[in-house]
Amino acid sequence: MSTTVNKATSTLESADATADKQPAPAASPPPRAPARIDLPEEPLVTIQPGRSWSAFDLRELWAYRELLYFLTWRDLKVRYKQAALGVAWVVMQPLASAVIFTVFLGRLARVPSGDLPYPLFVYSGLLLWTFFAGAVSQSGNSLVGSAHLITKVYFPRLLIPAAAVGARLVDFAIAFVLLFAMLAYYRVPLGWSALALPVPVALSALLALAVGAWASALNVKYRDVGVALPVLVQLWMFASPVVYPSALVPAEWRRLYALNPLVGIVECFRSALFGLPFDWASLAVSAAITLASLVGAAVVFRRMERGFADVV
Repeated sequence: MSTTVNKATSTLESADATADKQPAPAASPPPRAPARIDLPEEPLVTIQPGRSWSAFDLRELWAYRELLYFLTWRDLKVRYKQAALGVAWVVMQPLASAVIFTVFLGRLARVPSGDLPYPLFVYSGLLLWTFFAGAVSQSGNSLVGSAHLITKVYFPRLLIPAAAVGARLVDFAIAFVLLFAMLAYYRVPLGWSALALPVPVALSALLALAVGAWASALNVKYRDVGVALPVLVQLWMFASPVVYPSALVPAEWRRLYALNPLVGIVECFRSALFGLPFDWASLAVSAAITLASLVGAAVVFRRMERGFADVV
């Protein structure tokens, strides 16, 4: 037994000696500090709109036409997703206003409406006005409400206020159904002049886009615009023949009054709807002012578009 122990001891000693003769493993080098990268003061890549000479880059807008559809659909879903009455609010807003104005202006103040029943007269004006006012208010605040999109990816920013106007056009089409019911109730037929209805509707949409684009661009930098816009829009209604006919305006003020582009648009809308004579001079003035406003708003919007992502 002692011989076995001695052999085991000698074996361990020889193993220790062999281990002592082996070289020690080399120590791993310390981790190297990451190299310092000096970033340039100016960005390497800048995403910005093209340098087109025109106010509207129609080719670029056409390339993003599908985005306009999805932005319009988004605005509709957001506005009515949690609403208990849904799209019924589209009809209730001009209808409730028409009832109030009928009681106080039609019955008490006896505001004339020509050969038309005053409820039909006032609802037709409020229908177009509700679309215009809603489109201006919503498009004027659209850029601020879409800051999460503006700061992440580039696309023509003009599509955002345009989508707000497009969503209100859908509301206008829904509320127009009630107007057909009122025409049937008051037995007022539609004539061939109704084919001209797209003209005042298109002009009001272009005017709403012009005012909304201008207001939204200024609202990004000056948030006072978003606060003052509803007040200015409300005052604009009383300066337009929405709840009263333009014949009530004194003759010496007619030319100045016609500079309001909504005068010719609202009067043309009623003339096309009820078969009344068209005031072509007033309509021409409204169309010229609308187109000039749209071009001017596009120029202002395009110049300010470069800094939207930095300010909003």
